[in-house]
Amino acid sequence: MKLMPQEIEVRYIIPSLRKELATSLKEKGLKQREIAETLNITPAAVSQYIKEKRGTTEFNKEILKEIEKSGTKIIKDRFATQKELLKLTMTIRKSKTICDIHKQHDCVPENCDFCFRK
Repeated sequence: MKLMPQEIEVRYIIPSLRKELATSLKEKGLKQREIAETLNITPAAVSQYIKEKRGTTEFNKEILKEIEKSGTKIIKDRFATQKELLKLTMTIRKSKTICDIHKQHDCVPENCDFCFRK
C-alpha cells in the first residue's frame, strides 16, 4: 500500500465528485461558467469534467444517488457546495467505498482495515 487514504480522496474521489456534480448541474440547466463558480473551479476544468477527461473513478449506485441529491441542494443554495462535497466524502468513507476505490488504484491487501482501526 503506497497511497494514504487522504491521497485517494484528493487524487481520485474529489475530482470524480466534481465531475459528477458538474454533469448533474449541466443537466439541470446551469451554464459552464455558473458551474465553475458554483464548484469553485475554472471553466476549463468544468469542460474537462464534462468531456470525461478528468474524474474517471466510477461510483456505485448508492453514491450516485447521493451525488444527485447534493446537486439538487446545490441548485437551491449555491453556498451549500462545500458542505455537500464534505458530506459526500464522509459518506464514501463511512460506506467503505473508499476501500473499493483504493483497491482500484493501489496494491491493497484483501483484508485491509487501515482506515477503520481505532
